[in-house]
Amino acid sequence: MISAAPFRDRVVHHALCNVIEPIFERTFVSDSFANQVGKGTHRALTRAQRLARRHRFVLQCDIRQFFPSVDHVILQARLAEMISDRRVLRLTEVILASGCGVLDERYDMVYFPGDDLFAVLRPRGLPIGNLTSQFWANVYLSPFDHFVKRELRCRGYVRYVDDILLFGDDKTTLSTWHQTVVRRLERLRLSIHPGAHPRPVTEGIPFLGFTVFPERRRLKRRKGVSFQRKLKRMVEACRAGRLPIAAVSASVGGWVNHARFGNTVGLRRAVLRRAAIAGCRDPLNSITRARVG
Repeated sequence: MISAAPFRDRVVHHALCNVIEPIFERTFVSDSFANQVGKGTHRALTRAQRLARRHRFVLQCDIRQFFPSVDHVILQARLAEMISDRRVLRLTEVILASGCGVLDERYDMVYFPGDDLFAVLRPRGLPIGNLTSQFWANVYLSPFDHFVKRELRCRGYVRYVDDILLFGDDKTTLSTWHQTVVRRLERLRLSIHPGAHPRPVTEGIPFLGFTVFPERRRLKRRKGVSFQRKLKRMVEACRAGRLPIAAVSASVGGWVNHARFGNTVGLRRAVLRRAAIAGCRDPLNSITRARVG
């Protein structure tokens, strides 16, 4: 569920991030790819594929209900470690408090070692649509990143928000890391989805909308099917005069730009071939010529 602050508040969020982001970004590991300038999904995919070529196995851990689970006390303590100005800290407290309870219906209570019944009352949750939430997600997990790199000494590591990949050449080592990761995340009051276990990289790694193999990437089937259905609806709306051709072109262009980061030439050709709109100039010809190959 996406929720965002009012416009006036978002201006404050941007101003705050402009001031404190440089302080924290210096402490982030290079293997964290979300919500940072010069990073992003495509660089994360490239890094994951390179590591799949170097290592035999991967342990994929997906944090359960990450944004609803972020604990305000732990996050505020982390912010206080790096911010000395009490007025700025007070502003972060106000912004954090404004998101308390927004995602409560998305959170299933988890009790961690040492909890009592009052743990259910702990303030938690970050609204996914706020700039501060995206930035604070990295702040919250930065100590975990350093733990993986420095204490586990895992050289093959990729994290994109709550999706974590650890690469290695020994299943036993990865299995040990799995248990250690679970215990470490408990300190942040986080848990991972069950079923995580070391797998050969040759089986393919489902990651950021693609399935990553050492030598190729495939767009996840449901992503292709979902876009084809969306395109069909847009074509029908365009035929009926409810949607301009430019909107169809923009949507297809965005999808093509994402899909081309996988081995999807055949898929893109098949999808675009169905996109001609009867009775109209084909709005996708320029996109097809420029991007399908």
